[in-house]
Amino acid sequence: MKAVIDTVFKRSRTTIMILVLILIAGTISYIDIPKEAAPDINIPIIYVTVSHRGISPEDAERLLVQPLEQELRSVEGVKEMRSTAFEGGANVLLEFDAGFDADQALLDVREQVDIAKPELPKDSDEPTVNEINFSQFPMFIIALSGAVPERALLRTAHKLKDEIEGIPAVLEVDIGGDRDEQVEIIIDPSLVQSYGLSSFELVNFFTNSNKLVAAGIIDNGKGRFSIKVPGLIETVQEVMDFPVKIDGDAVVRLKDIATGRRAFEDAKEYTRSNGKSAVTLEISKRTGTNIIETARKIREVVERESKDWSKSIEYKYTLDKSDEIDEMLNDLQNSVIMAILLVMVVIVAALGIRTGALVGIAIPGSFLMSILALSIMGFTINMVVLFGLIVSVGMLVDGAIVITEYADRKLVEGKPKYVAYGLAAKRMAMPVIASTATTLAAFIPLAFWTGVVGEFMKYLPITIITTLISSLFMGLIFVPTLGSIFGKAGIADKKTMKAIAASEHGDLSELTGFTGKYVKLLQTALSMPVKIILASIFMLFAAQIVYWTFGNGIEFFPNIEPKNIRINVHAQGNLSIDEKDNLIKEVEKLIIGIPDIDSVYARTGHKPKSGSEDVIGVIKIRYKDWNERRKSSEIINEIREKAKVLAGVYIDFHEEQKGPRQGKSIEIEVSSRNPELLEKSIEHIKKGFNEIKGLVDIEDSRSLPGIQWEVKIDRAQAAKSGVFVSAVGDMIQLITKGLKFSDYRPENSDDEIDIVARYPEKYRTIDEINRVHVSTAAGSARFTIC
Repeated sequence: MKAVIDTVFKRSRTTIMILVLILIAGTISYIDIPKEAAPDINIPIIYVTVSHRGISPEDAERLLVQPLEQELRSVEGVKEMRSTAFEGGANVLLEFDAGFDADQALLDVREQVDIAKPELPKDSDEPTVNEINFSQFPMFIIALSGAVPERALLRTAHKLKDEIEGIPAVLEVDIGGDRDEQVEIIIDPSLVQSYGLSSFELVNFFTNSNKLVAAGIIDNGKGRFSIKVPGLIETVQEVMDFPVKIDGDAVVRLKDIATGRRAFEDAKEYTRSNGKSAVTLEISKRTGTNIIETARKIREVVERESKDWSKSIEYKYTLDKSDEIDEMLNDLQNSVIMAILLVMVVIVAALGIRTGALVGIAIPGSFLMSILALSIMGFTINMVVLFGLIVSVGMLVDGAIVITEYADRKLVEGKPKYVAYGLAAKRMAMPVIASTATTLAAFIPLAFWTGVVGEFMKYLPITIITTLISSLFMGLIFVPTLGSIFGKAGIADKKTMKAIAASEHGDLSELTGFTGKYVKLLQTALSMPVKIILASIFMLFAAQIVYWTFGNGIEFFPNIEPKNIRINVHAQGNLSIDEKDNLIKEVEKLIIGIPDIDSVYARTGHKPKSGSEDVIGVIKIRYKDWNERRKSSEIINEIREKAKVLAGVYIDFHEEQKGPRQGKSIEIEVSSRNPELLEKSIEHIKKGFNEIKGLVDIEDSRSLPGIQWEVKIDRAQAAKSGVFVSAVGDMIQLITKGLKFSDYRPENSDDEIDIVARYPEKYRTIDEINRVHVSTAAGSARFTIC
């Protein structure tokens, strides 16, 4: 170490230039490093979702869940696999150990899903593999509303989505209240029956005719020409001109039995902002990107695009986490600055301005060097990192203080600056290194903290470790080098400094002032070691007893005032989307009039990933600033009391969490080899919970009770008539969701548009199913429903 210090002192200009470069690089890193509220960690969960429109939970379990589970069992590193089958699809959730290789896990899961695809029903949508991380939660929500047609509002939203997704930091934009466009063919059922049309004939004509046939190339030596047979549908008129029945010279076209138009599929969800119908864009950022810079670019895109919109279209930012994060980071930065100033006041008061300035340089130098290291490691600036900087601000100056204090002593003895700081760095190198090493030893094990909490909290020990290591370089290299050029004896009493210097080989009792009084107190304590040790042990246990008696308990992350809360609205029954929306509106009316709330965003028909099956929609509330409102608990209690008047509706609250997301305070998982026993067991447990005071927002994930209709087919009779089960299903789809004939891509659309046939609205009833006829070669067949 002495050789290193001698080399540094001989090349002091080079050393100072390196320090300047570190400070500049650290400043640039601090400006450019991504900033966010909480650490953006990988949650060890991957889930696979498969949608199949209209499928029942029982069929979804058998046809969707089981094939996926069979293949996903072989994925390496899976800690637990949980599956959920629901109406319209299913999902399989895979939980891995924290710290897993997310990229490799995603690759393995996708490979197994590809293997399972042939076992899934042909009508099922493509399975999607999704990774859960904090970045997938919306960080920005834009609400578009106004007195304009729905088509214009959705077109504006889709165009804005394309522009925002062009920002490199944006991961995904989800449009709330969106409806896919389709060509809706309204078929007259009486004409279908009179012409003896079957679903097979209708679909077959479209499938075989809506094609672009590349017929090949002619090369006869005098030229080379490509030949094609264009058959793709381009307009709705072409759809209506399609032949669906041919008998000799007679041709029945689609327009003879139906009418067609460009329309939207049936609404699956509704969205509102502050009680007004709206289309929303929920924006998620990519992992490790700067949320503040991303929000700024989003605002720029919205401001630029809005100039071309109709004046009737209004937009509002119902959620912008960058403002909240910017405010939080500024508060933490102010705390860091305040801590630095307080430390500087103490140092200057004890050592003088010049010596205090030398020690003070160690603080920003260590911070910027640490941030440079964190940036190289791919970390972000967040509340845990800033808290680590606050914790370390008092520890990182210890080495610099020891060295400058020893150098001051040598300067009082008359040593030159160059010699004094050189002796201080060499003499105090090992004590400073040992002191820093003991502190590092306490934090290094925390860097290997396991689990999701460990992934979240590891930023704290790593920040402290990098800061303390940086302080070693500052204390042993840069501060002594600067002191050898700018150093000067401090303001401490020269007699005391000389006495301390003499005490190295003399009598400590000769010291006077505060130092002398401390020496006498220390000598007294050393004369009775047993009593001092017993007193220390007594204070150790007494402190714990006092805390357990009068304290408020222990919790991992403190409860702080949230800026946003989410309300899940529960209701059971065979509710249509309009009935669900009416219930959501009732809850909205209770909330909108509360003066403490800044904005209310409702989404009917949307169920969060962690919600139970009976969630019919969510309401997201953004509070006003904390100094302009009551506590969140008081507002929630008011909403809870108001909601008691709503019959058949239950609401639960989810406050925004600053720490690792941990779900409910109590979670119980019940399993059995006999599924029929689960219903009574869960009901019994839930009844017991309801009797315990203090427990609120109790929910379960049981399948919803409701009416389900089954169509029973006499397979023997159907076989005699030449009727397949798929033909019956196709005819029923004409009454329900509609039967997809084909699809086409018009010039004014970026996506393919489905061509869907269905009966008029008055025929879309349960009774109509009994009157449906399936055309066969032997005539028409009927079936019964139960």
